[in-house]
Amino acid sequence: MSDDDNDERNTLLRTLDRGLRVLETVAAGDGSATAKVLSRQLDIKIGTCYHLLRTLVVGGYVVRLSGGRYDVGPRAASLSRHLQRRSGPSPELAVVLARLHARTQETSYLAGWYHGSLVLQHYLTGAHTLHVAALDVGYSAHTHARASCRAVLAHLPQEQVAAMYEGLQLAPLTPHTITDFEELTVELAAVRRQGYAIEREEFTPGVACVSAAFFKEDGAPAGAFTVAVPVSRFDERRDQLVVGVREAASMATSLLRTGRLGVPTRFPSVRSDSHAT
Repeated sequence: MSDDDNDERNTLLRTLDRGLRVLETVAAGDGSATAKVLSRQLDIKIGTCYHLLRTLVVGGYVVRLSGGRYDVGPRAASLSRHLQRRSGPSPELAVVLARLHARTQETSYLAGWYHGSLVLQHYLTGAHTLHVAALDVGYSAHTHARASCRAVLAHLPQEQVAAMYEGLQLAPLTPHTITDFEELTVELAAVRRQGYAIEREEFTPGVACVSAAFFKEDGAPAGAFTVAVPVSRFDERRDQLVVGVREAASMATSLLRTGRLGVPTRFPSVRSDSHAT
């Protein structure tokens, strides 16, 4: 490949990257994005930003509204539906999440384990206001600091977990985040023994989470159900929340193994040997 070909390829990749970032930011703006705002927010020249927006408008990915504002267009909405159909939860798992939400009245999450990542698939907000930074459908980062990820990681072969984290500096999202691989290994062993994971203010200050994994027919983890609450009321509700996520996980596991959805008639009591943070 010649130098000219390399230059053209790099230019095309930069243009594609900028176009995708513009589309993503427009989608997050809910119809409030303007070219000037996008230019400033994405550090793209205003002329380039207008060119990208015109291209996206012609392609149907973006529509221009009154006042120079932009929102997602029909092709972007169609793409979103296709992606949700491929990566979203099955209707039966969504029903399990709805039961967990109704039982706890707290913000409840469903995540699926795909190709080495735990991807947030769906969530229902609680009756009380709660903001968990960055978490939205499709989120898959910072697996060392999320209760849902620990619930799954605890049931993976130890060599897989080591391949993911050993020798790496784990990002300190808060002062409470576990950043040492050996400490994380100890934590995962505790999760494996007790059947659920707990994290307190390791991902988001002021928020505690409890999570339990569910499993495929071959015994491999398929995902996790999680409930998030303010730390101020976590201790008083902890046992209820643990039972809730474990019931949801049990229902999902039974569904994946038998194809039938039902509520467990018996359920193990909560163990008190957790040292999770």
